[in-house]
Amino acid sequence: MTKDNENKLQNDIAISVKNISKQFFIPHERISSIKIAFINLFRKNTYESFYALKDVSFEVKKGEFFGILGRNGSGKSTLLKILAGVYTANGGDMEINGLVSPFLELGIGFNPELSGRDNIYLNATVLGLCKKEIDEKFDSIVSFSELERFIDQKIKNYSSGMQVRLAFAVSIHANREILLMDEVLAVGDANFQSKCLREFTRYKEMGKTVILVTHDINIVQKYCGRAMLLRNGEVVTIGDAKDVGNEYVRQNMSDEERRVEEEKRKYA
Repeated sequence: MTKDNENKLQNDIAISVKNISKQFFIPHERISSIKIAFINLFRKNTYESFYALKDVSFEVKKGEFFGILGRNGSGKSTLLKILAGVYTANGGDMEINGLVSPFLELGIGFNPELSGRDNIYLNATVLGLCKKEIDEKFDSIVSFSELERFIDQKIKNYSSGMQVRLAFAVSIHANREILLMDEVLAVGDANFQSKCLREFTRYKEMGKTVILVTHDINIVQKYCGRAMLLRNGEVVTIGDAKDVGNEYVRQNMSDEERRVEEEKRKYA
């Protein structure tokens, strides 16, 4: 391969992740009172080491819709937080070519004591928009979220669905090259979900790069060209979205059969 071809190939990559690992430490003793906290000052605390991600590697091309599947606890959300800069990896290398707009789990990036209006300005500023740009997009953001009547209420009074709608509306108006979407369809009514899916189609047409984490296999198989399956923090397979989705279904069925067999043995 020539140097020019190498450079072209590298320029086509939006995200490159090589051997990323993330370790957490879980304390063994729960501190439930001031007295226990005082006593523990004179004790050596013990922790359990837990790897949420283990040597995860993958690449996403510019303009690609890339799905990430896996059961709860597989490391999907941890991986997206590393890509978004919320977490720092304990090992490995990562390269992102383009500005990122993250839509992470409910509550991240919102100040519950501020109104929806103030949170729009806060979140959009974090995503790199200046006040003039936010002013120009404000009405469109509110209209998309369908929260005109509630925009001056504090976020802590919003339902989970309302918070999702507002966060998603801000994310898609940030005009970034790369979108990180974590369970965007998990909360919200059917009409809003349809609106999100139409937005996915528009982003596809615009050549944006989207990393989509979801439990909805049908969404991944419909909108993503490729997908990755995580299990216990490790990559099981990367490939065609339909094949990866089918493997995810197969694993879930196998896990359920194993659980049923264990239940039978327990009560036999």
